[in-house]
Amino acid sequence: MQRRNLIRTMAAAIAAPMLLASSLQAFAADDTIKVGVLHSLSGTMAISETTLKDTVLMMIDEQNKKGGVLGKKLEPVVVDPASNWPLFAEKATELLEKDKVAVVFGCWTSVSRKSVLPVFEKDNGLLFYPVQYEGEESSKNVFYTGAAPNQQAIPAVDYLMKDVGVKRWVLEGTDYVYPRTTNKILEAYLKAKGVAADDIMINYTPFGFSDWQSEVAKIKTFGSAGKKTAVVSTINGDANVPFYKELGNQKISAEDIPVVAFSVGEEELAGLDTKPLVGHLAAWNYFESVKSPANDAFIKQWHEFTKNPKRTTNDPMEATYIGFNLWVKAVEKAGTTDTTKVIATLPGLETPNLTGGVAKVLPNHHITKPVYIGEIRDDGQFDVVWQTKKEVPGDAWSDFLPGSKDLESDWVTLKCGNYNTKTKKCSGQNF
Repeated sequence: MQRRNLIRTMAAAIAAPMLLASSLQAFAADDTIKVGVLHSLSGTMAISETTLKDTVLMMIDEQNKKGGVLGKKLEPVVVDPASNWPLFAEKATELLEKDKVAVVFGCWTSVSRKSVLPVFEKDNGLLFYPVQYEGEESSKNVFYTGAAPNQQAIPAVDYLMKDVGVKRWVLEGTDYVYPRTTNKILEAYLKAKGVAADDIMINYTPFGFSDWQSEVAKIKTFGSAGKKTAVVSTINGDANVPFYKELGNQKISAEDIPVVAFSVGEEELAGLDTKPLVGHLAAWNYFESVKSPANDAFIKQWHEFTKNPKRTTNDPMEATYIGFNLWVKAVEKAGTTDTTKVIATLPGLETPNLTGGVAKVLPNHHITKPVYIGEIRDDGQFDVVWQTKKEVPGDAWSDFLPGSKDLESDWVTLKCGNYNTKTKKCSGQNF
């Protein structure tokens, strides 16, 4: 009996520190909130997405210095989907099911977002998507902090029509869903404005395309018909570098054929000789050159965090900044990181943007954004030549496509992402 008691005492003594270690480990794990970062750090999109990874890390670092969220430190979990669209889905599954992250900030291309969408809906994850996109989508699990077409593409075309007098249009894009859908919307919009089919040229090239000589020559020929011509560019990733170089090589100036880009900002221009590109345009909701106290502070913070005073800021960085701050507000208001409760808390929340206005989350999971048209300067920055008078509400479904104009997204009242206002039915995902 004594021997048995001695064995039990020894076993308890051995088990106690193991249980304590296990409890401390569980406490340590429970003492942090994991934040997923899903951006390509290699491959053709790394030129754009690596900066967004760094932006999330900067925001996490700043929030942790403030004490974290709900008294817990934020722990980044960074993965590299490597510009490989199926790999995005695998990495998203890993973040949600293995790492148990509370939120994910990620994706750039629409094809990567489309790849992860089923994963977030199946696992009830929360994704903040920070890049302009083609619309025609609404998910209860995604908040779109980048521009919808009515917050970038449509205003850019209006500016070129009214202020520049453009009559002929080249819709030049990378061959994937965002350019194709955006150009489908723009083609319908242009025709509704009276532009003839012969005055619209549409062309697509693969990701990473580099041999632009013949493509740019076609643009030059199309623009020599005696009508003012412009290029609306949805070229994405590192293909922009040789495209703009070839424009310079063929001496296509902004006065001759202006290019307005939706995927070229300060980061992409940093790798180019911008002197031949002076006067070409970009449409965004933020430019580094916009003066405001919030932007000055953000730029200073970025330079200090990266330890590089030459690192530029750009529009998707601001969208990441907005999304991160909205998530923190929602978690603190909900008092939990529970996805369902955070999603329900987000609509109606507001946070300052970097240009002096306010971003408000709408029932369709988009936000309000100002629109700016900027001219490229020889230092790689932009001079704002046009802007909206106030923030524009993002529209999930285009008013110019037959299959979309009757659809409404409302996750608050209708609790549906694609409610048909004619049939009075929700034909897709709903609560």
